[in-house]
Order: sequence, then C-alpha cells, then structure tokens
Amino acid sequence: MSDQTLGFDTLAVHAGTEPDPATGARQVPIYQTTSYVFRDADHAAKLFNLEEVGYIYSRLTNPTVSALANRVVALEGGAGGIACSSGHAAQIMALFPLMGPGCNIVSSSRLYGGTITQFSQTIRRFGWSATFVDTDDLDAVEAAIDENTRALFCETIANPGGYVTDLPAMARIAERAGIPLIVDNTTATPWLCRPIDHGATLVVHSATKYLTGNGTVTGGVVVDSGKFDWTASDKFPSLSQPEPAYHGLNFSALGPMAFTFHSIAIGLRDLGMTMNPQGAHYTLMGIETLGLRMERHVKNAKAVAEWLEKDPRIEAVTYAGLPSSPWYERAKTITPKGAGALFTVSVKGGYDACVKLVDSLKLLSHVANLGDTRSLIIHPASTTHRQLDEAQQIEAGAAPNVVRISIGIEDVEDIIADLDQALTTATA
Repeated sequence: MSDQTLGFDTLAVHAGTEPDPATGARQVPIYQTTSYVFRDADHAAKLFNLEEVGYIYSRLTNPTVSALANRVVALEGGAGGIACSSGHAAQIMALFPLMGPGCNIVSSSRLYGGTITQFSQTIRRFGWSATFVDTDDLDAVEAAIDENTRALFCETIANPGGYVTDLPAMARIAERAGIPLIVDNTTATPWLCRPIDHGATLVVHSATKYLTGNGTVTGGVVVDSGKFDWTASDKFPSLSQPEPAYHGLNFSALGPMAFTFHSIAIGLRDLGMTMNPQGAHYTLMGIETLGLRMERHVKNAKAVAEWLEKDPRIEAVTYAGLPSSPWYERAKTITPKGAGALFTVSVKGGYDACVKLVDSLKLLSHVANLGDTRSLIIHPASTTHRQLDEAQQIEAGAAPNVVRISIGIEDVEDIIADLDQALTTATA
C-alpha cells in the first residue's frame, strides 16, 4: 500500500520507517553516530555527487532524523523535507535557498513574537528584510510584494491569538507573484490542516510542540510540496542555476526534490542546524499518538473557550471555534476538525490581573511553550512578546491585558476549576 492510500493515524505510526534491516527492530533505532563507512571510493563519490542516496555525515543526514522527516512529509502530503534543530531553525532553513542580499519576504503581522524578532531584526544580518502585513487585508498583502520579494509567510493558526489564515487566498497571491507561500503549521498540525492542499509551497513546524507533544525536545521540520517551478523565473538562482556552493550542480535537475537536496547538501552542511537523533526518536514516538491527542486537545479547548467567553471576569476570547469569532466560518474550511487548542484571553484588570492569574494557577503550568499534553499559560506582553513595543504587541494579538492558553489533554473539569480559582484571585 502507498502512503496515499493510508489513513492519518496509520501514517502517524508507520510512515517513513521500516523494520531495521540489520536487526529487525520494529521501533526506529537511535543511530547515535557521526559518520558512515563508504563501501569504496566510488560509492563515496556518488554520494557526494548526489548520484546515489545514502548517509555521509550526521550533520547532513542520519537514519533516525530522516525517518522523522519522512514521516512528517507523509502526513503533510509533501514530496520531501528535512528535520532540523528547532522551529526557528526550520524558518531559516526554509528561506535559505530562496534568499540573497537585498531580498525580502512579506509576512503576516500575526506571528509568534520570536518570529517577528527573527524576521524584523536577525535576518537583516543576512541582508534580508521583511514587511509585515495583516493577512486579512489581501490587497495590502499584494501591494507589499515587490520585485525583490521571494516568499509569503504566515501561520495556519496564528500564535498567540488562534487566528485562522485564509490559505487559499494567500496561495493565489503568491502564485500571481511567482513566489512560494511558506506556512507555519505548528499550531494546527497536519491533523487539522495540510497547507499544501490549500496551495502552500513549503510547510514549517516547530516539532517541539504538538508533534512531540510532551515537552522533552526541541526540533523543527521543513516540508516541500515539490510543486513549485523554481526555473520559471530568475528569482531563485540557487535552485534554478548552477550552484557555486556545490561545484556548479543545478539542483533543478533533481525535480520535485530540488529544494530538499539543496537544504541537505548546502543548508545543513553550512548552517549546521542539525537535529540530534535522540530528539528525533522522541518526536517519532510523539507523532504516533498525534491524532489521538489532537482530538482531545480540540475538544477540551472548545469547552474551556466556551466557559471563559461566558465568564464576567473575561473581556474577550479569540478562539476561532466560537461562533462569535470573525474566523469561525473560515476555520470550518481551513481546519474542519476544529480550531486547534491555542487561543488568547483578555482579562479584566489588565496587565496586573494577568500577572496575578499566571501566579495563582496550580494545574496549568506557566511556561514558554505550547502544544504539550499539559495545559500551559503565559503572559506574552511580559515574556515572549516583551521585546516588542505596545503597538506591535497589540498588532500581534498579545496586548498587555492578554494571556495565551494552550489547552492540554487533562480532564476538562479540572482545567476549568483551576482557571476559575485563579481568576477569582486575579480579579478580586
């Protein structure tokens, strides 16, 4: 049976792996090795020339890490992909083959605060830049694209606010401009949405979150749809022309795998954003239960959001699974199984009440993470979005009176009871 004929939960357990040929081990072994013995000099030359697929050095590829990448590729419906050291690494890895000095991206303004900083500050050191636009204003998105734009970037379900992006509309804009659409699918996961089905070119994940699901490792994944024609213009010379960083190889000759092989042969080789095999193993085990966990995450999140929306101590809830949300109808199309398990809550009493709330919780953990089996909370304005000014915080959905909640898989009655007692203290 091919991956295309298997269901999601079957792929989550089996995709990308076979019993170990050396030992018959059914679970993917942790290949804790830096290097691999070549059969002979000719074999080594073929590997380095990309004439034969195999393992050279674990900064590039490793059997455990490759199994993880292949599994996520299968779940996302892509052609190829790589696993790397973190979600932030995945974002740089996605951009690296596309960009050059003077190039820019057009990005959603509704993003994780660390991504806003990475795009507004850090990538400038590479000579790249970013323009941030409200992706609900499609005319503004299109107007922001210029001759040096090399990609559109957005999140399926935006962190922290839980807003749902109109992916087909973004894909149409990207197609007209002749540039790829890059979608961060971390908070939705392929269980809720496969962005490639909506026209995305590249999908990135922080595997640290729902894919692993247990808060044990950091990791990232980039999935390529294999559908973008890199040779249609001269915008992407690293993929469409002889690449001087790899003895003049033209990666477009590799067809749908051009982006993936470039990311391995040059991106991982030179940037070194490598995922460790033990971390990949933890994530592989986590993905086995992804569908089961996401179903519970979404069910719990809907119940908690409905309760919070009715609570007089709360000003607003941003959950797209509520009929009151502006993104409610869109979520039915983009994430038909539910609106995820991440949203923000505006607390009466402002900044001080939010601080008291996170300090008063007993079951929910106050941490800088999301997508755990445990319910998590954070006050973005004093933590993840602290580096932004208040106007940027508000635009990103992280105003001073806002807390972000990631709903876990505990008994929902216990989650609500903990929020109830903490809100009583915070708003007294």
